[in-house]
Amino acid sequence: MMHEHSSATERQQLRRLLLSYRGQLTEAERERAAHKVSEHLHALTEFQQAQTIGSYHSVRAELPTAELNQHLQREKQLALPRLHPVVSNHLLFLQVTEKTIWHANSFGIPEPRLASPDIIPLDHLDILLVPLVGFDQQGNRMGMGGGFYDRTLAAHRAGRYPKLLTIGLAFDCQQLEQLPTEPWDVPLNMVITPAKIWDFRS
Repeated sequence: MMHEHSSATERQQLRRLLLSYRGQLTEAERERAAHKVSEHLHALTEFQQAQTIGSYHSVRAELPTAELNQHLQREKQLALPRLHPVVSNHLLFLQVTEKTIWHANSFGIPEPRLASPDIIPLDHLDILLVPLVGFDQQGNRMGMGGGFYDRTLAAHRAGRYPKLLTIGLAFDCQQLEQLPTEPWDVPLNMVITPAKIWDFRS
């Protein structure tokens, strides 16, 4: 069992291990997993009642979101992240439509062009779908190490956005019994994998 507040080296080793698990999946396996996760998501009462949903543009071996985002764009008000232009290492969410103009950010990830009328504050989101490298049975999340989501969601952890439901999307192989944590880590409300919906709110 992992000890809390483990060293950065241990976290990096665990991150590499979890990334290798994810990386061994074939494209067909990833697409099947994404379809099942989407089915679970659509079955949630919270999803059916939600009007505005934040998602992410999947890259590399992350659980694919392209098809899901297309559905969300038709069914809901969809917001996707971009690097915050003013607040360093934070994310800003913008409404996405067919007219959205895209460009690659410094990480090579497509993001919507900044337009003030398209900005959707976090307290206007009903659900935020979050990428992850790993998660545990307490809802702790391990990301890529940049801390963008932890910084962006710090106020949510402090209770400032009570209606916002954070949901991680993952493959089953990304779940561990316990992850090492740091004080600034923001746990998730739920995680959806092909096999299960994990609800950490109770």
